[in-house]
Amino acid sequence: MKTMIVREFHDFMLPDSYLLDLSDQKIKGCTGCWICWWKTPGRCVHHDLDLFYRHYITSEKVIFYLTVSQGFISGNLKTLFDRMIPLFLPYTNYTSGESMHDKRYERYPDIEIHYHDTFLEAAEKKIFEDYLQRTFYQFHSKNISLTGEQRGVRK
Repeated sequence: MKTMIVREFHDFMLPDSYLLDLSDQKIKGCTGCWICWWKTPGRCVHHDLDLFYRHYITSEKVIFYLTVSQGFISGNLKTLFDRMIPLFLPYTNYTSGESMHDKRYERYPDIEIHYHDTFLEAAEKKIFEDYLQRTFYQFHSKNISLTGEQRGVRK
């Protein structure tokens, strides 16, 4: 199984897997130019994530190790999510009763998320997990799992 790892913490690595280490790589922000949709379909003008895009779309599973920042995902991860828009078409459909971008590719990877669970209240944790579930649902991932970890202990 081809696996990719995106991490903000943890030193876990799988043999022959692609790693995007967000703890030491700052993702450039989306300029909103739409070139990734119209001029160079599927490719961003920044070119800093070309390898990421290729590995993401060809992976069967992507494993995320995320930190929680102010009760939400980090700004760098949010920027990465924004920059994933080239993986989808600019057209939207309403077949599920809501607006979703059409798929650019035939298949998208399963998602496994591990995060530092620093939430004080269940409602805060629910908002965080619902956001991630919703994001990857919109990214056309079929299987999405989330696991909160506290001090290296899985919950």
